[in-house]
Amino acid sequence: MTEPRAASVSQHGLKLFLVGFLVLFLELASIRWFSANVIFLQFFTNVVLLACFLGMSCGCLAARQRFDWMRWLPLIAAGTFAVARLTVLLYGHWQGLAVDVGHQTSPQEVFFGTEYRNPDLAKFVIPIEWIAGLFFILIALMFVGLGQVMGRAFEAYPDRIRAYSLNIGGSLAGIIGFSAISFLQAPPAIWLLIIAVGAAYLLHRDNTLTATRGAALLLVIVFAALPTQSSGQHQLRWSPYYAVDHDRETNALTVNNIGHQQMQPFAQRGAVYSLIHLLQNRSGGAPFENALVIGAGSGNDLAHALRHGVSRIDAVEIDPVIQDIGIHSHPDQPYADPRIVRHLDDGRHFLRTTEQKYDLVVYALVDSLILHSGYANIRLESYLFTEQAFEDVRRVLKKDGVFVMYNYFRQGWIVQRVAAMAQRVFGCEPLVLPVPHTETLKASEQAGFVTIVAGCNQRIPLAFKQHGAFWMNQLPAENFSVNGFDGEPKTSAGSWMPIAPTKLITDQASSTQLTTDDWPFLYVSDRLIPDLTLRSMVLLGGLGITMVLLFMKATARGISRTGSPINIRMFFLGAAFMLLETKAVVQMALLFGSTWLVNSAVFFSALVLILLANLYVLKVPTVRLNAHYGALLMFLATSVLIPFDVFLSGGLVWRYAVPCLLALGPMFFAGIIFARSFRDEPNPEHAMGSNIAGAMIGGLAEQFSTLLGFQHLLILAIGFYLLSTWAPSLRPKLSPAE
Repeated sequence: MTEPRAASVSQHGLKLFLVGFLVLFLELASIRWFSANVIFLQFFTNVVLLACFLGMSCGCLAARQRFDWMRWLPLIAAGTFAVARLTVLLYGHWQGLAVDVGHQTSPQEVFFGTEYRNPDLAKFVIPIEWIAGLFFILIALMFVGLGQVMGRAFEAYPDRIRAYSLNIGGSLAGIIGFSAISFLQAPPAIWLLIIAVGAAYLLHRDNTLTATRGAALLLVIVFAALPTQSSGQHQLRWSPYYAVDHDRETNALTVNNIGHQQMQPFAQRGAVYSLIHLLQNRSGGAPFENALVIGAGSGNDLAHALRHGVSRIDAVEIDPVIQDIGIHSHPDQPYADPRIVRHLDDGRHFLRTTEQKYDLVVYALVDSLILHSGYANIRLESYLFTEQAFEDVRRVLKKDGVFVMYNYFRQGWIVQRVAAMAQRVFGCEPLVLPVPHTETLKASEQAGFVTIVAGCNQRIPLAFKQHGAFWMNQLPAENFSVNGFDGEPKTSAGSWMPIAPTKLITDQASSTQLTTDDWPFLYVSDRLIPDLTLRSMVLLGGLGITMVLLFMKATARGISRTGSPINIRMFFLGAAFMLLETKAVVQMALLFGSTWLVNSAVFFSALVLILLANLYVLKVPTVRLNAHYGALLMFLATSVLIPFDVFLSGGLVWRYAVPCLLALGPMFFAGIIFARSFRDEPNPEHAMGSNIAGAMIGGLAEQFSTLLGFQHLLILAIGFYLLSTWAPSLRPKLSPAE
C-alpha cells in the first residue's frame, strides 16, 4: 500500500474546510434520505442527527489510531444505504411484518400513518426503537472516517482558532450548498454525487482511492437513486420536506412511503370537504365571501369551496411540490381559478402576518408526516395547534366568522384537547362532528374523521338544536338539491349519512393539559416523557456511550497520562450548545414559520456567530471567561424568566429584533467560551471529540421538552454550562496562542 503523502499546513487547512463541508452536507442528506427510506424514521430524525454527532466524536477520538477509518467509509456507506433499501422492500412486500411505534392503539404519543398494520395481528413485529438503534450505529460508523480526518487535521494545524474557523467555513459552504439543491428540488443522486466526489478527493490525496472504494461510492449513488416504485405510473419528486410519490393513475400522493392524500374529483367523492359550506348555506347563511385554507395541499378543499360560491380564497401550503402537483394534476383544476390566491408559507406565520379578515378559516387535514427538524421534537403543524395560534385565528376572523378543523385525529383525547382550546379562546362551545356519527366520544377511544366547528356564530349550532341531525350524501353534487336539515332525503343516487354533534366524555385518558407555544405537543397525551422516548433514550444513550468507550480504549495510548478519559469542559459545552440550537430553532419557527428556509437560516446564523466569536478571540489578546460566562448565563436566565408570549404583539423591534437577540445572542458568548477553551487544548482532536459527544447527550436531553416545555429546557442548558465551569482541569495547559 502506498504511504500517504506528507501534507503542508495549507493542505491541512483545505482538509478542514472540505471535511466541514462534507460533514454538514452528508448530515443534512442523511436526515432527508434515511427519513424517507427507513420505515417511520421520519418521526425520529434526531436519531440520524445524533448518529452523525456520535460518528464525528468517535472519529476525532480515533485521530491518533493507526487504523484508517476513512478507507472504510465507502464500504460502510454502501452497506448502510443497502440495509435502508432492504427495510423498504421487506415492509412493502411482506404484509405480515409490522413495526410497533409506541403501541398506537392506546398511545402516549400519536404518530400519523403508523397505525395501518396492527402489531397484535401481525406475524412478525419489530419495535421502532430496534430499527432506530440499528441505523444509529450504521450512520455513526459512516461518519467516523470524516471525523478522523478532521481530528488529524486539527492536530496538525498549528493555530487552533484558525483551524476551527476553516472548519466552520466549510460547514457554512455545506449548508449553503444543500439549501441551494433543496431549493432546486434536486434528487438524492445529485446530493450523493457531490459527497462521493468529495470523499474520493480525500481518499486520492492520501493515495487510498482504489477501484473497490470507487465502486462502493458509485453504489451509494445508485442505492440513493433507486425509486421505491418501479411502475411508470409513479412520479417521484423531492420537496424540501418529503420524497413525494405521485401515482398518476389514482392521483394518490405518498410521502416518505406513507399515504398522505389523494386528489378527488368533486363529481365522484369527498363530500366531507363540502360539509361546512352546506351547514352554512342550509342554516340560512350566505356563502362565505373570504376564506383562508391552511394546508391547501393538492386542492380538494379549494375545489369544494369554489363550487359553493366562495368569492376569494387564500390557499396556504408549506410544501412546494405538493402544491405544484395540485396545480397541474388535480382533475378539477382549482388552482387555476382566479378566486384562488396561492401562498407558499407556513400557516402560523401567515396567520401572524396577514392583515386580511375572513368569514371562514379552515385547517384542512393539517397533519405533517415529518419532524420540523432533527433538533426539536415538533412537527411542521405543531405551532398551528396552540392556544396562541387559535388567538391568531380569532384575530383574522370577522365578527361572525367560523373556524373549522377536520382531520383523522386518531384519539379521543386529541379531539377533546383541540375542542377545549377552541372553547377557551373563543368563549363558545365548539361543535364536534364525527363522520360517521357517534353519540359520544370518550377520551380513551380511538377517533376517526372529525370536524370541529369553532367560533361564536350561533347559526349552525341553533340549526342542529332545532333539527337534530344534518343528512349528507357521499356524492357532493347530490347535496345541492336538498336541505339536509329537513330529514333523510329519498333519492337513489349515492348514500346518505347523518351528521350531528357528539358528546365528549372525560375518562382516565383525559388530560387538562392544553398546548401552548411553549408546550406545542398536540399528539403527546400529557406533560411526560413517553415510554417509547424513554426506551429510545436508554438504548441510544447506551449504544453511544459504548461506542465512545470502545474508541477511547483503542486511542488511550495516544493521549497523555495526565489527560482525562473525556474532556469534561468541552463535553458539557457541547451538550449545552445543542440545547441553545434547539431553542433557537423553535423560537425562529414561531417568528418566521416552520419552513426549511427558516431552519437553514438558523443554522447559517449559528455558524456565522461562531466565526465572529473566533475572530473576537483572535483579535482580543486576553479573553476573560468569567465575564463571558456571566453574559451567557444572563441571556439564558432572561429567556427562562420571560415567556415568549410577550413578543407576539407590538412593533417590529419588539416582535422580531428582541426575540432574535435572545435566541441567537447566547450563541456568540458560547462561541467565545468554546474558542478560548479550545485554543489552549494540548489535544485538540480529543477536545473536539469530547465536545461533539456532549452535543449528542444534549440532543438526548432535548427529549425533556415534552416534560418541561422549551422555555424551561434552557434550565438544563444553564446546568450544563455551570458544570463546564466546575469541571476540574486535568490537562496541562499550553500558553495562550499569540
